[in-house]
Amino acid sequence: MSARRAAWPFLAPAFAVLGVFFLLPVLGALALSFTDYDLYALADLRNLRFVALGNYWELLHRPLFWAALGHTCYFVAVGVPLSIAASLGAALLLDSPLARARAFFRTALFAPVVTTVVAVAIVWRYLLNTKYGLLNHALGLLGVHPVDWLGDPRWAMPAIILFAVWKNFGYNMIILLAGLQAIPPELHEAARIDGAGALRRLWHVTLPALAPTLGMVAILTVAGYFQLFAEPYVMTEGGPLQSTMSALYLMYEEGFKWWNLGSASAVAFLLFALTFAVTAAMLWLFRRGSEA
Repeated sequence: MSARRAAWPFLAPAFAVLGVFFLLPVLGALALSFTDYDLYALADLRNLRFVALGNYWELLHRPLFWAALGHTCYFVAVGVPLSIAASLGAALLLDSPLARARAFFRTALFAPVVTTVVAVAIVWRYLLNTKYGLLNHALGLLGVHPVDWLGDPRWAMPAIILFAVWKNFGYNMIILLAGLQAIPPELHEAARIDGAGALRRLWHVTLPALAPTLGMVAILTVAGYFQLFAEPYVMTEGGPLQSTMSALYLMYEEGFKWWNLGSASAVAFLLFALTFAVTAAMLWLFRRGSEA
């Protein structure tokens, strides 16, 4: 008991920082979501009114909110599997005994993660340019007509998904590579002696041993992809025809374009509830799968 008491003075600074910079802002935003806090209330707090669940009720009856939520779910449903597949493929290649210059390729593949989103998004806007973009130039060599990647509602979100996967897969690659290197080589050797080929070893040895790491990566990726904002903000500004407007982008517009801070806070907590529900369900499924 004395050891626990002795630990509190060391933990107190960390709890104080978390309380001031995380817990208090969250509680403040939750309180704002029950009010009509807007530009008029910023000028005079006497204009502030308590509306209870009015902001939530209005959002749930607003087509734009459901459209933004649908775009976000589409981004998660398509982007997360692609990101995990790219991460796993790169990790398997780097873990292969035939791989050369591993340090160079680890650095090169991880580099997009540490680059600024705004800077690389601008570069990608040029790569995806309808007339002068490198991608359309390559398609032209194959006889394919140019695609308006960021100006066509059918292609804008796939283009953003492609950019997000390229930007973020290196982070998961490093985690999966560490998981692969932690698998005892005796398991692969025993499977090889029993006559299992490379694909059978991958399916029956590597992936089962990597399942806990894959589960963690999947949950972290889903939670991160629900926070889609920077990519559409820089590349499309939510267009064309609001086809790339995400829930977080809608929150930004409500709060900092129209100054409806109460409504913006409600969007944030609805998105939090959805993210929490999805990640909790995934955690339950992974735990149930590991116990089976």
